[in-house]
Amino acid sequence: MKNLALNIQADARLRIRAALIGSRIDAKPFRADETLAINPLTVAIPGGGCVVLFRYGVVVFFGMNSEQETQFLERLLPLTNEPRTWPDDELIEVRIDTEQLEGVDAQGCLWLHDTSIQRLQLVAEMLARSSVLSDDEARVAKTFEQIEPLAQNLSKGGHGGRKRHELLSYIGDSLLSQQRMVGRAEVAEKPDLLWERPELEGLYLRLEDEFELRERHLGLERKLQVISNTAETLLDLLQTRQSHRVEWYITILIVVEIGLTLYELFFRGQH
Repeated sequence: MKNLALNIQADARLRIRAALIGSRIDAKPFRADETLAINPLTVAIPGGGCVVLFRYGVVVFFGMNSEQETQFLERLLPLTNEPRTWPDDELIEVRIDTEQLEGVDAQGCLWLHDTSIQRLQLVAEMLARSSVLSDDEARVAKTFEQIEPLAQNLSKGGHGGRKRHELLSYIGDSLLSQQRMVGRAEVAEKPDLLWERPELEGLYLRLEDEFELRERHLGLERKLQVISNTAETLLDLLQTRQSHRVEWYITILIVVEIGLTLYELFFRGQH
């Protein structure tokens, strides 16, 4: 693993920006001589600074100015699936002090003992997870607003008033959000690098607490479960109504058939 040297004085501040730029980033085209570390991929930037990339669409900039960030985002654009015109981002400032307790202080500044690759990767991963959660929270909140009136309508004896494809869309959105949290960002799991650097677990726990990752993840799971349950209940009711309607059609056809048969037997037979 290469040594990362960010030219930071003891009293200087390091700017960190995490941006959710799309649904997925293809990191394969990056050359080996650009790579500082992998899992997650960390890339050196000419002129100072570095970038940490996550396949689920998040990029985290360390010590880069706006021009450098823009140039790198332009490079990432053809490698990004479903790119966003206005990426969601999170900003935080870092200060270095070996005597200070690592973590975020009351002013929102993050203190680290050094700028080793592993520490930067850990910070990047926590910011990336927070970005994914923020995106899912916005999506789920919008869906929750749409599904809540349906649940209220059910409690009053209504039938929901939604078409089959809309209900299936709600269920699909819920499944996609769950897949994103669990399968891609692995929000509830410990980062792999803690297996190699267990001394960073204290910093990990403080960052997890600061960004409220576990609480937000559980809150999202509960909302997703409510959305899924409501949509499935409404879909079952809709299918039951359609089934009853078909049964009535069949019954009517049977009655008509019997009527025609009786007509043939008793009326036309007399002639």
